[in-house]
Amino acid sequence: MLRLTLLAILAMASSPALAGGATGVWKTETNDAGGYLEVTIGPCKTDATKTCGIITRAYSKNGVDPGYQNLGKLIVKDMESKDGIKFSGGTIWDPEKDKTYKSKMELKGDDLDVDGCISIVCIGQDWKRAKQ
Repeated sequence: MLRLTLLAILAMASSPALAGGATGVWKTETNDAGGYLEVTIGPCKTDATKTCGIITRAYSKNGVDPGYQNLGKLIVKDMESKDGIKFSGGTIWDPEKDKTYKSKMELKGDDLDVDGCISIVCIGQDWKRAKQ
């Protein structure tokens, strides 16, 4: 019985939970036009051992933009983590340029360091945990 209990605990602590601290809603940095996105991070629908992010709300400089054309689209895809803090191996999509880049992320409290990389050069943003 003890063995089954330990196996159940290990199963609950497996990969999908590694999205753990990063799971939730994140606010991207503001763009040049004064807008930003809210991205919901959690386990990927196609592979729950990986972490994905979907654009769930968009803001213009005037407030919520319900007509934003990319609502519901994946922006972070197939990130992997061994510790729930550092993520890599996935991609990030830049909706303004319609380009996809290799990506890495690192959780730092209520900040999520998100980088898009070409070769060894990475450019990033610091996303803030959205207040709900």
